[in-house]
Amino acid sequence: MTDDMNRRETLYVVGVDAGGTRTRAVLAALAGGAPLGEGSGGPGNALTVPEPELAGHLADALAGAVPPELRDRVVAVAGGFAGASRLAPDEPGRLRARAALTAALHRLGITGAAVEIHSDGEAAFASAPGGPADGIALIAGTGAVAVRVTGRVCAATAGGDGWLLGDDGAGFWLGREAVRAALRMADGRGGSTALAGAVGHAFGLPQDVLPPSPHDPADWPRERRESYRMRLLPAVMGRHPVRLAELAPLVAGAAGEGDAVASEILAAAAGHLVDLVRALAPRAGERIVATGGLLGPEGPLTAPLVAHLRPLGLTPDLVTDGCRGAVTLARLAV
Repeated sequence: MTDDMNRRETLYVVGVDAGGTRTRAVLAALAGGAPLGEGSGGPGNALTVPEPELAGHLADALAGAVPPELRDRVVAVAGGFAGASRLAPDEPGRLRARAALTAALHRLGITGAAVEIHSDGEAAFASAPGGPADGIALIAGTGAVAVRVTGRVCAATAGGDGWLLGDDGAGFWLGREAVRAALRMADGRGGSTALAGAVGHAFGLPQDVLPPSPHDPADWPRERRESYRMRLLPAVMGRHPVRLAELAPLVAGAAGEGDAVASEILAAAAGHLVDLVRALAPRAGERIVATGGLLGPEGPLTAPLVAHLRPLGLTPDLVTDGCRGAVTLARLAV
């Protein structure tokens, strides 16, 4: 074995997947092989998380992934960031991501590594088996975005506009629809749904205002429904709006129990995600990668999405997150 091969076996790379809900970091050998360490931190969106806070979340993830005795042997770090783009060197999200990641690395004494910033879509796409370079990535977690990747660089984007302006079909959208369905049942505009009780429980409403079970509006007295609404609205408004994404599992759970309203919401969500893919003019048979909290191997939108994509001649690779792809991109940087 040559000296160069020995040296490569002792060097390491780090891949970072920084999304809207959490940040993950993975340590791997430069020469190849499975991850050797993992760590996690708070949200990592480069546009919505303040830079000092973002640096702290990155440092938490990196500290968990890279033990102190190996930090001087990390030669490359690649990060896939929500809110970042490689289309322009002065793109704000990219600049903020680089500054925060560099600060986090220096805080931990990782000072000799090359740093590469990618979008979360680029990292997610590279996570598919074989580390592909061209195709479409679809991410659905707190938010939702589809990107066309050409030569490992994002060339076009559909969606990803944030909870206020878009992200239809993603976690925030599902949570908001759950609350809307509960309020419609309470005021008499909507049908019976288990979501009314589930949402009420999630926000800590007292039992005496919740709907009865089974969920028949006729058995839910008007005065209790009014009290439900008057308690639920301030509870929802008192939280940051994006936290509605925490209610997404309630929709999946109710749909799994046969709730018609929840099932309609899930079907509509899958339709919105397919619209993102359609906007990028997919070609039958081309590579498509799906990831995010709603689209992983066990994600609640995976089955309806696969069914919607089949008529387009598309079969997605399902990946857990962008960490594997970020490691691939870090190795390529070296």
